Amino acid sequence: MVTIRADETSNIIRERIEQYNREVKIVNTGTVLQVGDGIARIHGLDEVMAGELVEFEEGTIGIALNLESNNIPVSEAYLGRVVNALAKSIDGRGEISASEFKLIESAAPDIISRHFVYEPLQTGLIAIDSMIPIGHGQRELINGDRQTSKTTVATDTILNQQGQNVICVYVAIGQKASSVAQVVTTLQEREAMENTIVVDETADSPATLQYLAPYTGAALAEYLCIVNDTL
Repeated sequence: MVTIRADETSNIIRERIEQYNREVKIVNTGTVLQVGDGIARIHGLDEVMAGELVEFEEGTIGIALNLESNNIPVSEAYLGRVVNALAKSIDGRGEISASEFKLIESAAPDIISRHFVYEPLQTGLIAIDSMIPIGHGQRELINGDRQTSKTTVATDTILNQQGQNVICVYVAIGQKASSVAQVVTTLQEREAMENTIVVDETADSPATLQYLAPYTGAALAEYLCIVNDTL
């Protein structure tokens, strides 16, 4: 008859526990939807961030260039808010509810479907308004070197739209967070944020998100124009 010694059994179990090496490996797997011209569209990589490397099953390495590029949420609830290039709230006021989505990279509305440019847009700056005719729906470039008051011109134009039934979308790309915060504070103090959306990707943001920022601003602006029948 075999005699079982409790001390030997406990020693064996203790040794096995000490030798046990537990490794936790977290894998985030997605599904390739489409491949073409060196670009793959993938669904399911919820934890991947812009600029990160991803590995395909056969060993090919890729880089995440953009996130949710086909379904940026849009809504009138974005008015008065500060968001990033992915249309996510960054102003500390909680999530923004949106029931509709819009392509971030879509063709601009054709000229025939747009309204005629017949109404002037006053910037509030006499030198500009007297020399440069600007109308609602018209594109205008503010060009200049650093520290030449380009931001001031844009901010003053937004402030001058109070009570004019004009929606403004301000896109800050590669600026310092303090500079953007100052612009937002100025708009809030002058009660101009109610009809304004600020899209912000600061200098420390990944280059891919800075690249997407103007497209996000344009997508939000076009949606609001269509909703308000001003496009």
